[in-house]
Amino acid sequence: MRNTIKLTLIGMIASVVLLGCQTTTAPDKEAMSGQINQLMDNWHRAAAKADASGYFGALNNDAVFIGTDALENWKKEAFFDWSKKYFERGKAWDFTAIDRNVYFSDDGKIAWFDELLDTPNLGICRGSGVIRMTDAGWKIEHYVLSVTSPNETVDKVTELNKAFEAGIKAKFSK
Repeated sequence: MRNTIKLTLIGMIASVVLLGCQTTTAPDKEAMSGQINQLMDNWHRAAAKADASGYFGALNNDAVFIGTDALENWKKEAFFDWSKKYFERGKAWDFTAIDRNVYFSDDGKIAWFDELLDTPNLGICRGSGVIRMTDAGWKIEHYVLSVTSPNETVDKVTELNKAFEAGIKAKFSK
């Protein structure tokens, strides 16, 4: 009986040691970066082609889109309703990434990125966002689009926006 207990105890210790030595496969962040780049390129392309289902299908159900206007903070459904007219005319907007950086959580289920975009109507813009791995694949959770301004000209932009910003400040100071 003593030998059986000893052997059982040795077996349990060996199992614990072996389990502790097992490694989990780290997420392949290079492959996932490729998936994120493909998702974002397809998303921008869908807007340029007025493919509303491709564009809005890339957004998670509770996604948020922050536009360039200070008052543009859209939930997915409201963003769809607002932009429907642009998609129906055959072309929404046209952004092409010229640079993108992608980062991942340790478990590889959340990604965030920043991108420089070339646009015919706004010039160089910046986009950034958060993407989540879902049962349906990668989905955009949050996207922010910003118009860029060189530091040397920001004072002129600020001056142009003063009246508009005064209205926003008044709206939110209540």
